[in-house]
Amino acid sequence: MKLQTQIPLTKAHDPLDYESSILMLGSCFSEHIGKKLNFFKFASFQNPFGILFHPLAVETLLEKVVQKKEYTSKDIFEHEGVWRCFDAHSRLNQLSSELLVDRLNQGLEHTHAFLQNATHICITLGTAWVHQHPSREKPVANCHKIPQDQFIKRLLSPDELSKSLENCIKLVGSFGKSPQIIFTISPVRHIKDGFVENQNSKAHLLTALHQVLSLDASKGATYFPSYEIVMDELRDYRFYEKDMVHPNTMAVDYIWEKFRYAWISESAYPVMERVETIQKALAHKPFNPDSEAHKRFLKEVQTKIEYLQESNPTINFDR
Repeated sequence: MKLQTQIPLTKAHDPLDYESSILMLGSCFSEHIGKKLNFFKFASFQNPFGILFHPLAVETLLEKVVQKKEYTSKDIFEHEGVWRCFDAHSRLNQLSSELLVDRLNQGLEHTHAFLQNATHICITLGTAWVHQHPSREKPVANCHKIPQDQFIKRLLSPDELSKSLENCIKLVGSFGKSPQIIFTISPVRHIKDGFVENQNSKAHLLTALHQVLSLDASKGATYFPSYEIVMDELRDYRFYEKDMVHPNTMAVDYIWEKFRYAWISESAYPVMERVETIQKALAHKPFNPDSEAHKRFLKEVQTKIEYLQESNPTINFDR
């Protein structure tokens, strides 16, 4: 008896291994998968500007990176004693304008350097709802708790979304290496927009994305069905946090296993097991850290790390 519908997955032709470098951009899914990749010590870099919920925010970041257009004090603003930028998430906020400008430009610089050798890019789309501020041509990436009456809220059309996604693909391709782009739709429901409005938003994202993926110009781009996995395979509130909106740890682990099956080379599995063993050892909290037994334990762990790095030099346990 089947008690669950299964989303069919196809193994990737160009999967991740320990020679790969993957950039994670966009909504919450990119953060969850990024943490898993970091745990297993793949060469990954995620959300230099924090979580970006809609495609135009990702497009703006990629444009800045490609053009090497640095931020200045004119691109930021102060609100309630904190300096903010409409292009970035609130976790980049600073108490001084100089620190914020430096942090934004460091993010651009690090992203540009990473993209030079990136083999994969995962872009997660969260919503088609955007907020337009009169001081900007493009919608903001984050409202920073500015009063809502200062914004015009609207739903991006599938055509607007398609144009933005096409631009993202072109911008990534301008680096010459043509990394594999993995698009996903976030399973997180934006119910603050309204239940019906959230479904409308996800429908626009899905329509636009699959429209773009059907074009010849999108070769090198593909889709991972994280949204469908949660909606169809995990259609039960036991897979959600207490807010009934965000997938919980069990759901994230389930999606990770699906992502691993589809997008991580089987040749990497033995290395992942060894990394996991080391990570668990490093997380161990000793009763007496000064004991000889614990010192021997740490020495054994360090030996395992060095032995693993001999055959996998890209693995770095310091980051």
